[in-house]
Amino acid sequence: MKNKTLIRIMVVMTVFIVATSFYYLPYYVTKPGSAHELDPIIEVKGGFEDQGEFMLTTVRMGRANIYAYLLASLKKYEYIYPVEEIRNPHESDEEYNLRQLQLMENSQNHAIEVAFKAANKPFDYKYNGIYVLNVYPSMPAADILKPGDRVTEIDGQAFESSEEFIQYVGGKNKGDNVTVKFIRDGKENEETIPLEEFPELPGKVGLGISLSDDKEIITDPEVTLDTEEIGGPSAGLMFSLEIYNQLTESDLTKGYRIAGTGTISEDGEVGRIGGIEQKIIAADKAGAEYFLAPDDSIPEEVKKKHPELQSNYLSAKQTAEDIGTDMKVIPVKTFEDAMKFLQSLEDKS
Repeated sequence: MKNKTLIRIMVVMTVFIVATSFYYLPYYVTKPGSAHELDPIIEVKGGFEDQGEFMLTTVRMGRANIYAYLLASLKKYEYIYPVEEIRNPHESDEEYNLRQLQLMENSQNHAIEVAFKAANKPFDYKYNGIYVLNVYPSMPAADILKPGDRVTEIDGQAFESSEEFIQYVGGKNKGDNVTVKFIRDGKENEETIPLEEFPELPGKVGLGISLSDDKEIITDPEVTLDTEEIGGPSAGLMFSLEIYNQLTESDLTKGYRIAGTGTISEDGEVGRIGGIEQKIIAADKAGAEYFLAPDDSIPEEVKKKHPELQSNYLSAKQTAEDIGTDMKVIPVKTFEDAMKFLQSLEDKS
């Protein structure tokens, strides 16, 4: 009888644990991810080999159930964020993931551009249209467009940038109709959509979408990136270094394992990223000997609101000291800074 009661209790507890694990709280949990060697991810056709490795670093992130929340609250390098600090207003999980993938694509384009400029190699852009990132639920486009659609024409006009698109639509009035040509799942569609005022922006009319330029960089030699489901723009710096290294005969790695992070702009500026502490841990576990960290400046108005905030580099350096790694953290503000440091290294061999 006691055994039957115990079995029933265990079954009930198991069902309870399984059921509650699928109930998500309005929070995200982030934790140290992994470091990925870039040689298998990036290929420059006919490119040069390296003796060492460049590595990008990641942060693992997911919606929190009660168990993930409790574990994260007990661990030093796992962080809990309210949903509104991660996702934009009105943004679904699907839209958030699409936005991250589009940010990754833009990051790749910037990285290729920076590397090709530095190597004096030719490149050009092919503009494909407007990429729909989000659709506002109360606006006219909600019944027609979806995140991931690519808008190619408005009223028969093709545009060369999202700025031109915004100016054209912004010059119209509430209630005006526009004919939108867009591609979804490889199929071209055309619909007429009325323009309305944004609820939060009285007087400003639009379709009710947030967007990004969908453009393709054309290079010689050809560059292929296989990033799978890695999202976000934070690998830009490391992408640019790996691409440059394959374009040029001189090996920047000098035989070392070099990890890092940071966004990259078209002019080579390295930008701040999130989760720098967790990326330091990922790089250390992967055996990195150097870590390139954005040496960003905190604006004064931000410092006033968040006096505890410090640059990525200082946070990375403190974390490296805290975990007792031998990995050296190097501050970089630009692609050129990273190049100068790497060129100053002696060959490991």
